[in-house]
Amino acid sequence: MNIEIRECVTFEDLSACVQLQRDVFALPDIEISPVRHLIVTKHAGGFSLGAFVENELIGFVLSVPAFLHGERAFYSHMTAVRKDFQSYGIGAKLKWAQRERALAKGVRFIKWTYQPVLARNAFFNLEKLGAIIRHYEPNFYGTDYPDPNINLGLDSDRLFAEWDLESEKVAALAKGEKFVETNEIKQRIAIPKDWNQLVKTDFRQAVKEQTRIKNECQKAFAEGLVIKGFDRETAEYLLY
Repeated sequence: MNIEIRECVTFEDLSACVQLQRDVFALPDIEISPVRHLIVTKHAGGFSLGAFVENELIGFVLSVPAFLHGERAFYSHMTAVRKDFQSYGIGAKLKWAQRERALAKGVRFIKWTYQPVLARNAFFNLEKLGAIIRHYEPNFYGTDYPDPNINLGLDSDRLFAEWDLESEKVAALAKGEKFVETNEIKQRIAIPKDWNQLVKTDFRQAVKEQTRIKNECQKAFAEGLVIKGFDRETAEYLLY
């Protein structure tokens, strides 16, 4: 499969980014970033990178100008890959291309948020990309839209992933090399192995788990610990 990664600049490409959001995230239109937002982002110094197969958009990542640690950064607002192309490494290709573009612009840091309870995302962000985490934000976007099957909403808790593009770990992973953390693990925080299934089968237990994870993360961060890894076998965050 021949995949081309390039910047989305035409109205056609940007419109395809909007449709991809609808297809992947299944959000109401009011929650979707429109073409105007993508155009403004570009003219403010950001960019949208797309993954194309035979000139058809199958994924994209949006980079918004930001600040982190007192210097220029990018906020990776969203990464979306069409469902029939997921599990082919498209997301990773987009993120590494995002890193290259950021470094070319003299930017060393990228940050983004994701749901703390999603084991697959945790492994990808921490072990595949080499991000680290120091901050837990409760109900970041407000209470999520309720699922009609359970008629309840969940708080949109998020972890902030920080990507130091020139760190030793990230540089090694970018070259396809393994990186072994030599420091001692100080704490582990377990999350459900299948969060979405737990929400469907036992919503009250899911809420309890979300609360426990929030409390454990916030306490650990207050004590100066940092999440630097994720054990996929046990579904545990590794704190140093």
